[in-house]
Amino acid sequence: MLQPPHSSLQVAGVPVQRVPARDRDQDAPWHTEAVCRRDEAGLFFAPSKEPTAARLSREEAAKRVCARCPVMVECREHALLQPEPYGVWGGLTAAERRVVLARRRRREVELKKAARAAANRMAG
Repeated sequence: MLQPPHSSLQVAGVPVQRVPARDRDQDAPWHTEAVCRRDEAGLFFAPSKEPTAARLSREEAAKRVCARCPVMVECREHALLQPEPYGVWGGLTAAERRVVLARRRRREVELKKAARAAANRMAG
């Protein structure tokens, strides 16, 4: 999702090209091929005070759009690197992205500890 919540992302009459990542023009931004550009932002961003059942249903619908997107991985990485605090990006909700980021941080800490331990063994 590249627009703020509650703005239309529909591009009437403009088909989205499906180009494999390896064949894509490397100068073109990844989001030009995002399937969500044709959908309403409301599918990807929660309205205020949305009931839980409605939120879960909306998020699942958004994830189905993401699942057929040729740039889902690029979108997900963008949302993780920014980090995007709201909405469904790359098939992950904000809560799911927080879990992924926490796991990545833990893994980085573990790798640094292992590297220090290896360096200490080599020095000692």
